[in-house]
Amino acid sequence: MARPLRPRAFDTTKHADHGPSPWDAKALVSNPHCRVRTWRCDSGMDHLVRNADGDELLFVHAGAGHLFCDYGHLAIEAGDYVVLPRSTMWRIEPRGRMDILMIEATNGSYMLPDKGLLGPHAIFDQAMFDSPKIDSTFKHQAQGEWRVVIKRRNQLSTVTYPFNPLDAVGWHGDLFPVRINVRDIRPLMSHRYHLPPSAHTTFVADRFVVCTFVPRPFETDPGAMKVPFYHNNDDYDEVIFYHAGNFFSRDNIHPGMVTFHPCGFTHGPHPKALTRMLEQTKPGTDEYAVMIDTRDALDVDADAEAVEWAGYVDSWKGG
Repeated sequence: MARPLRPRAFDTTKHADHGPSPWDAKALVSNPHCRVRTWRCDSGMDHLVRNADGDELLFVHAGAGHLFCDYGHLAIEAGDYVVLPRSTMWRIEPRGRMDILMIEATNGSYMLPDKGLLGPHAIFDQAMFDSPKIDSTFKHQAQGEWRVVIKRRNQLSTVTYPFNPLDAVGWHGDLFPVRINVRDIRPLMSHRYHLPPSAHTTFVADRFVVCTFVPRPFETDPGAMKVPFYHNNDDYDEVIFYHAGNFFSRDNIHPGMVTFHPCGFTHGPHPKALTRMLEQTKPGTDEYAVMIDTRDALDVDADAEAVEWAGYVDSWKGG
């Protein structure tokens, strides 16, 4: 009998019927401090949404479009992170289909990690953050009656305005949405030592972190491991969303899949990846992935179980 403490994998590309609102997103994993969902948006939203439960982090997995919010307009595309502070009103108009990973900091907020001796500009320069602009695209939005669907305590309420409430003519302050693309993230590298995933932390919340894996050179020291070492997650549950590229430590994983390695279970590279432990066949990785490490145990939601690859737990068996 399969028990809860096991590695699990989910193929979100098999989800269908996502619905026209981010509140229709497919729930993957959650705990009292974090909620992870995926949403496919293929038409312009005819309403606004507001998350009163916490900050929302959007990661655009595929597609491109326009995000409109209280603060203005942002053009967004694949590889973008967008941090939306709690209670920001927003909607998306996609150009075609967009696939989006949504990470909620429930009753919390997103901050930047302390880079220590590396300095505040390590991994990415904060000057690379974009913010919404009140431009001509923002000013030419449709008018008339608009609904705002508000999520609080994971329940929905609707407020209807006789006008479009995204009508700002300017804003002032230091709390606002920001956007950064994975292309602007420069990973930490070591030629003699395989760095732990926490070195690639991009955002920090109250009880979890979000890390980004981007292409980097492999270690060059002859004795250095060129794959992750086998390890336990003694303090965190680990979720990885695979965005693009070839995932050098995994087998039979493709973009749009999600793996979940709970605290207390030993895991590491798959057998095929282990054969390249000391000598790789190419100079560096070419993968992009988003990792969420949570301090508190995650529950797997029914939407994830519906697209689970049940054989993942046995994928470390040789032969």
